Amino acid sequence: MSEKRDYYEVLGVPKGASDDEIKKAYKKLARKYHPDLNRDDPKTAEEKFKEVNEAYDVLKDPQKKAAYDQFGHDAFDPRRGGSAGGGNPFGGAGFGGFDMDDIFDMFGMGGGRRARRQGPERGADLRYDLEISFEEAAFGKEVELSIPREENCETCGGSGAAKGSDAETCPVCHGSGQEQVMQRTILGSMMSSRTCSKCHGTGKIIKTPCTDCSGTGRRRVTRTMKVNIPRGVDDGQRVRVTGGGEAGVRGGANGDLYVYIFIRPHKLFQRRGNDVIIEIPITFVQASLGDTVQVPTLDGAVDLKIPAGIQTGTVLRVKGKGIPNLRGAGRGDQHVRIRVTTPQKLSARQKELLQEFAELSGDAVNPEQKSFTEKFKDLFA
Repeated sequence: MSEKRDYYEVLGVPKGASDDEIKKAYKKLARKYHPDLNRDDPKTAEEKFKEVNEAYDVLKDPQKKAAYDQFGHDAFDPRRGGSAGGGNPFGGAGFGGFDMDDIFDMFGMGGGRRARRQGPERGADLRYDLEISFEEAAFGKEVELSIPREENCETCGGSGAAKGSDAETCPVCHGSGQEQVMQRTILGSMMSSRTCSKCHGTGKIIKTPCTDCSGTGRRRVTRTMKVNIPRGVDDGQRVRVTGGGEAGVRGGANGDLYVYIFIRPHKLFQRRGNDVIIEIPITFVQASLGDTVQVPTLDGAVDLKIPAGIQTGTVLRVKGKGIPNLRGAGRGDQHVRIRVTTPQKLSARQKELLQEFAELSGDAVNPEQKSFTEKFKDLFA
């Protein structure tokens, strides 16, 4: 008697393979070596089939697998102290080497569940990427989109049959959409259902097809749709148009159209939630003395009071000038970040006045700098 091959080698999987990998390899080999599918050399196929099932019987069971990994084939050899049942591809009792689900899956019977006639099927959803401006996202807009999609043929009403003719009941499945087939398995002959090969599950046969859709019942068309983009929509959000997708099959509902929103960057504004952020430059004179400046908003320019002594990075709020709420009333705010600019070119007179200002102010020119200088000195004292 020839020596048994390594079970992992039999299934063609590495040691340490996952349960899914082992099961997948088993199903593939069980199909390949099933005697009914190897009429040219059924004896060799049967031997391979038994070998594959014996290996799977051990490797699918955690306890048996652990014993095999430790002791090899000796773990199941009674003469060497192993457990009973070694060498029997059916595990000795019942169908130890098989799961019933494995058998049904192997032969496409879906766990023995009875197949049903295909009913109405919903149409596919469609996606459209739309780029809009910052202002359009804030206040909303109605857009017209050209959408290519599958629709039911208007000539035949989606039946696929030419005008004046009707689809006939399929002679193979008698309108059920399913045909019964007999399959031979290791358990004997079994009856199963599958999609009818004649009508492809529709239960109908079209003898005189519609010339406009070639009997498919569908046509590719481009439709213009009006889509309302709501105010306050944000980048990456989507708008659903119910029924805007492709037509359903066998009387099923249309799919939906999903419009994905992408917002073009603005030259001045940035968005944070429902708030608008903007940075404005002011002179150091305005920062020192205070001023009233005009600030752009989504609604136009507004006056903003700059308090005296303001510093770079200070943020002032303009209430209610942000993005409208997508759900509900109200709006966010606009936040104005101040940036104090330093003049790069000064006339002689301007330099003279600034120098005079510095002399008059003394240490009071920049109290923060004085504080920093004192801390710096203390650090190295």
